Amino acid sequence: MPKSLQAVLPIPGESISFKGDADPFNKGVNDLEFGAYSYGDDSDNIPANRKALGGKSINDYTATKETIYFFEDTLLPGTKVYLHRLLQESDTTKFLPQQIAESTPLTNDELSEILKKFSLKPESKGASYVRNTVKNCDRPEMRGETKYCAASLETFVDSGVSILGKNIKLLSNEIGDETKNPSFKIGNGVRTVGGKEVICHKMTYPHAVYLCHSVEGTEVYQVPLVSGDGTKAKAMVVCHKDTSAWSHNHIAFKILKVKPGTVPICHFLGRDTLVWVSN
Repeated sequence: MPKSLQAVLPIPGESISFKGDADPFNKGVNDLEFGAYSYGDDSDNIPANRKALGGKSINDYTATKETIYFFEDTLLPGTKVYLHRLLQESDTTKFLPQQIAESTPLTNDELSEILKKFSLKPESKGASYVRNTVKNCDRPEMRGETKYCAASLETFVDSGVSILGKNIKLLSNEIGDETKNPSFKIGNGVRTVGGKEVICHKMTYPHAVYLCHSVEGTEVYQVPLVSGDGTKAKAMVVCHKDTSAWSHNHIAFKILKVKPGTVPICHFLGRDTLVWVSN
């Protein structure tokens, strides 16, 4: 086994820490839980702009500890948001060299070999994370979506260039000082950063894997934030202008009480999400 791969392998049987941006049980953009943030039962923590964020309780879901989905017209100065995920510890896993990364494709057909490579038992928690990352990478593209998974820096950059061209730049969430206060207000200066972009979600995996996709009819915003303790941040928000291809059971529609394809739906991007945009 190459040393550069061996260095990222977990101890045999050890569960892989869940630090990636994506829910380990996400099945993709058309999944019921795609993009959903945390839910709980503590009704005292419901954000102040409850109407925009979907109310107290939708079926079995209670939006309490995270700003979930919201309407585009609520991206206004003074709007309160609760962004626990923005403060999560960053995932520090690194890319593999391209040759090693491409030696085992992230496909369902290769799943057994991948689990063996990482010494993971099929029934282990770590295997479930790996399995769902592979499933995300191998799933078909939805209508209007261009998708790729990158396990090396070369693939990460080259695939972004192939979609957007050579004149591109990479954006991310920015936090001026680390804070433990996830309560923020939107500040002045919300701005759009492009109508065509590639959003890259860091997946849960023993080494760096980004699921990157460009979806037609989306708009990305950079949103200035100020926390209750004065900490300033810039967060990335994506607004989906066309949700007609999403499942009717998508949780966003339950929260916002709207139907697919009727209004733009927005959500904040996770701590480790990266966004390619045209420069």
